[in-house]
Amino acid sequence: MPQERQVNPDADIPSFEGKVILVTGGNSSLGKQSILEFADDPKEIWLGVRSPSSAKEAIDDINAQVPNAPIKFIQMDLGCCHSIREFSKIFLQQSDRLDILLNAGIMSVPEGTTDDGYEVQFGTYHMGHALLTKSLLPKLLKAAETGTDVRVTVLASSAHQYAPPEGINFATLKTEAREMGTITQLARRFPQLTTASLQPGLVTTNLANTMVDVPTGTLNQLWASTSMNVVSGTYCEPIGRTGLGKPHTNNSALAKQLWDWTEKELEEEVLF
Repeated sequence: MPQERQVNPDADIPSFEGKVILVTGGNSSLGKQSILEFADDPKEIWLGVRSPSSAKEAIDDINAQVPNAPIKFIQMDLGCCHSIREFSKIFLQQSDRLDILLNAGIMSVPEGTTDDGYEVQFGTYHMGHALLTKSLLPKLLKAAETGTDVRVTVLASSAHQYAPPEGINFATLKTEAREMGTITQLARRFPQLTTASLQPGLVTTNLANTMVDVPTGTLNQLWASTSMNVVSGTYCEPIGRTGLGKPHTNNSALAKQLWDWTEKELEEEVLF
């Protein structure tokens, strides 16, 4: 079994000077802790969440710990394609680059559908992040043109272990294997970006109360967002352990099928 890596944020996280960082779900738990770790010296940190009041509370708390952290908030509901388009328009107008895109996740949500008719977890976690990432690709690729290290990181979970044998049931589309497939295809199609999907471990968050604390649970996504040891397109378990996903997580044909299906669904939604 791959050995867990040791990560000390104070010593191992590189400088973010001049970088532009975007965190979804950054108003609480893992996303908020990541912003705290990022906050010392970047050019900008963008926070995209649904609730303005939750965003303000998070920004005030972060600024109390890191005064003058350069955080910018734009309201965004990842379960609504229109909201994602509006967020992306503002970001594309106001920021000249994007160096790190950190996409958080949701779990244990009530049954239902998004405004666009998708099952709520799939619509938010896969379709929402797919549309956001695709919409922001111009800024990611522009940053990569300068030779800098550009990252796209997506939180997944160990729930992919319970996926059907085929990996993704396209009739229901309710498995975390989708995140891994998207990241694999993103790495294949855009080799100038470094991409990774990961699970943070069992963490005490606002989504579920289980085992490790939030700062510890954040370490894997910090590693995936910064370490030079990340192999693009891989799935990582804490901390920095690869090769532990089920076989369908490395199924390139399945990943392409998901990518093509998603592209068709979103072809009228993307801004460019």
